[in-house]
Amino acid sequence: MKNKALLVIDVQNGMFLEGEEVFNGNRLLQGIKELIKQVRSANMPVLYIQHNELAGYPLENGTHGWEIHSDISPEEGDIIIQKTTPDSFLKTTLDQELKEKGIEHLYLVGIQTEVCVDTTCRSAFSKGYKVTLVSDLHSTWPGNELTAQQIINHHNGTLRWFADVKSSDEIRLN
Repeated sequence: MKNKALLVIDVQNGMFLEGEEVFNGNRLLQGIKELIKQVRSANMPVLYIQHNELAGYPLENGTHGWEIHSDISPEEGDIIIQKTTPDSFLKTTLDQELKEKGIEHLYLVGIQTEVCVDTTCRSAFSKGYKVTLVSDLHSTWPGNELTAQQIINHHNGTLRWFADVKSSDEIRLN
């Protein structure tokens, strides 16, 4: 499975602040943890995207909020890519890392559905990667008069133009 990899986008402590947790946060963490186990047992690489914000923001570089959530901690050999924009490819080493490993197919999970997950999905497609968006393993917060679930559902529908959209139950890596 050398040509496939899992991309875990912005699953950082700052997304789980008490009283401001991402929608279905515990279920999201458990699902991503299970998928990471599958990915590792299939000898596929796991790449973590870590967003860096300015001082005073929840994902401020070097703070507890910036750290990748301990429930899905990187292991030796995993790659961590730092970013400052919604696009995990823009001004990062992601594309270079994927090319060096011969990766052609990305499985996307993470936060925030309508920002970093959406932008990274479209960018990966534009760069020629095959993309699978794991429909139940990305999340957000309510906004613009929509519930978080409505935003997730909308993006699962829209991103079908750029990715295969499958639930975690449909993912078969072995």
